[in-house]
Amino acid sequence: MIPRRKHNASSGSLPPPDDKHASNDYIISDGAPREGWRSALRRRINRKTLHKRIPITAWLPQYNTEKAVGDLIAGITVGLTVIPQSLAYSNIAGLPPQHGLYGSFLGCFIYIVLGGCRAVPAGPTAIASLLTWQIAEGVIEKAILLTFLSGLVKLLMGVLGLGFLINFVSGPVSSGFTSAVALMIATSQVKDLFAITVTGATFLQQWISIFSNIHTASLWDPVLGFICIILLLLMRKIGMIKLGAGNENGPSTRQKVLTKVMWLLGTCRNAIVVVLSGVLGFWFVAAHGASPVRLMGAIPSGVPVPRPPPFSYQRADNTTADFLEMVSELGSGIIVIPLIVLLEDISICKAFSDGRTVDATQEMIALGIANIGNSFMQAYPGGGSLARSVVANGSGVKTTFNGLYTGLMVIMALQFFTQYFEYIPKAALAAVIISAILFMVEYNVLKPMWRAKKLDLIPGIGTFVLCLTLPLELGILTGVVVNIIFILYHAARPKFTVEMLKTEAGVEYLMITPDRCLMFPSVDYVRRLVTKCAASSSVPVVIECTHIYSADYTAAKSIEQLTADFHARRQPLYFYNVKPSVCSIFEAVAKPEHFVVFYEDDELDRLLAADERLQPRKQPPPAGHA
Repeated sequence: MIPRRKHNASSGSLPPPDDKHASNDYIISDGAPREGWRSALRRRINRKTLHKRIPITAWLPQYNTEKAVGDLIAGITVGLTVIPQSLAYSNIAGLPPQHGLYGSFLGCFIYIVLGGCRAVPAGPTAIASLLTWQIAEGVIEKAILLTFLSGLVKLLMGVLGLGFLINFVSGPVSSGFTSAVALMIATSQVKDLFAITVTGATFLQQWISIFSNIHTASLWDPVLGFICIILLLLMRKIGMIKLGAGNENGPSTRQKVLTKVMWLLGTCRNAIVVVLSGVLGFWFVAAHGASPVRLMGAIPSGVPVPRPPPFSYQRADNTTADFLEMVSELGSGIIVIPLIVLLEDISICKAFSDGRTVDATQEMIALGIANIGNSFMQAYPGGGSLARSVVANGSGVKTTFNGLYTGLMVIMALQFFTQYFEYIPKAALAAVIISAILFMVEYNVLKPMWRAKKLDLIPGIGTFVLCLTLPLELGILTGVVVNIIFILYHAARPKFTVEMLKTEAGVEYLMITPDRCLMFPSVDYVRRLVTKCAASSSVPVVIECTHIYSADYTAAKSIEQLTADFHARRQPLYFYNVKPSVCSIFEAVAKPEHFVVFYEDDELDRLLAADERLQPRKQPPPAGHA
């Protein structure tokens, strides 16, 4: 075996500190100086760390008029989007409409200071609303406590650096989950679109209930709802038109103005439809004393007074559930909602990061504190919304300061306009959700996935089907487990390259090159395959270890058995280019005389020439020979 050289780092010595500074900067122990707590604190809390953990300190000194104008326009535009969305998302969550607005202003203010992505207005989202409905079951106290606990989980994940957990949700699993959620959200709005009663927790149960009760549907609610859907889709299409884009000299000034007006029409389509339908509902009530379509009803006016989240609540049977019972009822949702919200938020940050690295840890901290704050405002869980981020980015947002104007618009709506929200038809809000959610179904990933790797369709389609037939948290958990099984199978079946080569001296040998590290799931497979390849000939075998960057004890035991097998049948086995960290693991278990390593090509000739197993055996002299 070729010995490896060991390097020992030389240890230096620090000069003794001055006596007057010894108590502040150094503590002397056993004659060795070490850093004091004040120096350690100054070293840890430097400008770079401050900018990283409180991002507003990085961009605020460079804030100027141009950025302020961009943030003002973006903040107002997003505010016109978030108000109707929050009212509609509250309906998805099974809560009174004001609770969506309660979660749409304080989180924006907190994200200004702690958020790292300029285009992420924190607030209610469609996915979080649906998960809240499934977990809190329409109980306000449970939804508010869920906000508080999910915020704590996010904050704890950020402090402990557990962002890697999100990486276990692969692209196919995420696409399957998002598409299933989109269909479930659209299904949850059918009851308001047709003014019928729908029961059931899963997708199939709800559609069975819809077909059972469709004969009780109202006439005018679906008429108004479908008209609103058509208007919303038309305005969305109009907002995407760019006049003069094909001209050689570019669009004219008039075309630019018209394009901007059409874009604004498409961006504010939700607010326009909600306001117009609200005016229609008000006219029906004022002119006829009643409305032919169902309206939202009275909404409490004013900003809620901050108060701690509830740690107990009164059940329908007049029994009281304490904190531990509430946590038990919320179950896995305390973990599932933070993971899903973070997954959605980080995906949005990556889409609008302009090529910069996304700090997942900081996003966890920002959204965690935002949700904890929102729980004191009686809101339900939320995070970053893709729809609002698209609006903010298209409006020319510059920094997270745009959240100030969005939050102020929500506060103004709560303070002065909630008395008018009661005239908004429920069918119009259902139309807002359905027209937006249709584009969340990611059917366009099927074709690229089929071309790239067909096996990825299994966890993707499996997650989609399971989320529609099971509760959402079980559906995505099963999809993640299936994906992990695929990863483990891939790790347990490494690929090999087998070549018959010759040394410079003309000696043939078999080169076997595995393409990944050796861990316990794959060691038996590797051993069997190497033995099978080597059994077909008696030439020396070389295992090329360039791609083996890590190993474990089980792999070392397997290597020991493999070298013993080769030694027993007198067939040389060598290991080429083993990394020092891996070599130390193998050497700790394998016998030194069997485990032979070399790092240079010309060393192989020397090893083969010195190997007695390759020398021709001497024949015994014939009988009677003197």
